Amino acid sequence: MTAHRTSRALRTPVAWGVVLGVLQAASPVAFPWLDAATVYALGLALIAAVYVGFAVADGRRHVLVVETAVAALFVVVAAAGAPGSTWLLVAGLAGHGVKDAWQHRTGFVRGTRWWPPFCATVDWVAAGLIALAIGTGSPVAS
Repeated sequence: MTAHRTSRALRTPVAWGVVLGVLQAASPVAFPWLDAATVYALGLALIAAVYVGFAVADGRRHVLVVETAVAALFVVVAAAGAPGSTWLLVAGLAGHGVKDAWQHRTGFVRGTRWWPPFCATVDWVAAGLIALAIGTGSPVAS
């Protein structure tokens, strides 16, 4: 696949990633009875768990072990960030985006073609918007 064709093939997942990243950053509005940090923490834990499903589909034991351990790490970050600093959740989302970029580059988990660029975009857009909300004192970030 040429670089041009690859770039064109990723346009749609990245565009949808922007849309869902914005929605994720605004997600506390849909759960007004929960603290925003709790909503963001639940989102981070859910995002991290998706790769466990991909690892099961991949079928290689070492991939499942690694992806489960990585997901557990992000769950710990989410659990620490919920009652603590929302900045930790921003770092967790940004870090998960880095993990997505690594996955896209290496293809460690088979069968994820368009998912890593999509998910990295969601993660980085949400992290950026949440950081902006924290910096401006928006109630969505409280």
